[in-house]
Amino acid sequence: MTAHVKPKALDDFKARDFRMLIDGMWTDGAGNALERVAPGHGVVVSRYPAGTKADAERAIAAARKAFDDGPWPRMTGAERSNILLKAADLIAAKADELAFLDCIESGKPISQAKGELGGAADIWRYAAALARDLHGESYNTLGEGTLGVVLREAIGVVSIITPWNFPFLIVSQKLPFALAAGCTTVVKPSELTSGSTLLLGEILIEAGVPAGVVNIVTGTGPEVGAPMTTHPDVDMVSFTGSTGVGRLTMANAAQTLKKVSLELGGKNPQIVFPDANLDEFIDAAVFGAYFNAGECCNAGSRLILHKSIAADVTARVAELAKKVKVGDPLDPTTQVGAIITPQHLAKIGTYVEGAAKAGASVALGGTALDLGLGQFMAPTILSGVKPDMAVAREEVFGPVLSVLTFETTDEAIRIANAIDYGLSAGVWSRDFDTCLTIGRKVRAGTVWMNTFMDGASELPFGGYRQSGLGRELGRHAVEDYTETKTLNMHMGARTGWWMPR
Repeated sequence: MTAHVKPKALDDFKARDFRMLIDGMWTDGAGNALERVAPGHGVVVSRYPAGTKADAERAIAAARKAFDDGPWPRMTGAERSNILLKAADLIAAKADELAFLDCIESGKPISQAKGELGGAADIWRYAAALARDLHGESYNTLGEGTLGVVLREAIGVVSIITPWNFPFLIVSQKLPFALAAGCTTVVKPSELTSGSTLLLGEILIEAGVPAGVVNIVTGTGPEVGAPMTTHPDVDMVSFTGSTGVGRLTMANAAQTLKKVSLELGGKNPQIVFPDANLDEFIDAAVFGAYFNAGECCNAGSRLILHKSIAADVTARVAELAKKVKVGDPLDPTTQVGAIITPQHLAKIGTYVEGAAKAGASVALGGTALDLGLGQFMAPTILSGVKPDMAVAREEVFGPVLSVLTFETTDEAIRIANAIDYGLSAGVWSRDFDTCLTIGRKVRAGTVWMNTFMDGASELPFGGYRQSGLGRELGRHAVEDYTETKTLNMHMGARTGWWMPR
């Protein structure tokens, strides 16, 4: 391998040392330091405390005290909303700094990271609006002497565990909604990409979030994440990550019957019919497969093409994919950045090799790229993939596109549904009946029609089956962090009681 070349953009950069946030105080914690080597540059860019179980327990105790005795759950919705709006403004003001941290720590392109920050600020503003809209119900139809009221109350202390692939965006799909409901939180970002979440802690303090309401503990899953999912003082766990760790999270939470929200893996199909607008689809196929280097639960990693167009479409997708720029994440023109770790790069390569041995053809790429920086993977297309191959059923989490074919609509639906996941799907046809049929019969939380990987703060996001439990975003997102309480009120003298008088 060529020696790593430090880009000019990092000439004056010094690795940043971070501290954890517990009960409103910045601390080094009880463990040692973790160093983050930039996957796109091969140099140390961040250091965080390696949190321990004791650190997690201190953070949980702070969140418990802040919920039981502090002002946050007792504020009006308007008061919480105003603080969340201040946070959104500060996020927007610090977007370049936050995007830079996400870029160098995750390897994603800087232009993409900046786009994600814009989306994140919008989510915080949307959550702020929902803080004022959260309400219960009343029933005056229960008879003259009875009034029923259903309250929505904050569920309590929420553990939030986020992954490395969208460090700031995914914490923004969880934390502001929990805060809007009046919850207090303990947040554990991935030990690979903790920087922007720790900077968010500074932002929230500046915005006026009281001490103990948001605690941020860095470290590994076994040391920090495990106690956050088992501790009896935690009322709910919100986790995004792999399906395997999601199962473990659910099992841990079951020990104390916590509420669990899980956003997990995906193996998302794009089903393409001969009458589709193929020019638009080709662009969406390349974007869906290689956005964030394919390290995306929503990646369109399966193309399910009608046999009559499969050869032509595959060739056209390959031609466009050849033009995708892979390179330095700090280069504004880069479209595909680095792979998160050398180990993950090797895992992606194993899937490609396994598919080739099973009879698939490598139509494009298939190898790692030596760019003299960090670790990179060439955009890859596998044709001749069969539904029973591992590469067609398991989440590769890399820039690898599998091409399958179908002849009938029913066959396309069977192939789409013949996996354990159900996060999202796409269908391409000029015929609305065809799109609606796919939309109704494919088991996925989101089905895009003649587009792919579009989204908005107003639209719920989540999956079927092993893609997770619950939904994020949308107008009901705040409700996920609440419990309902029924007040059954009787007015006047009670009559008809069964005990003799």
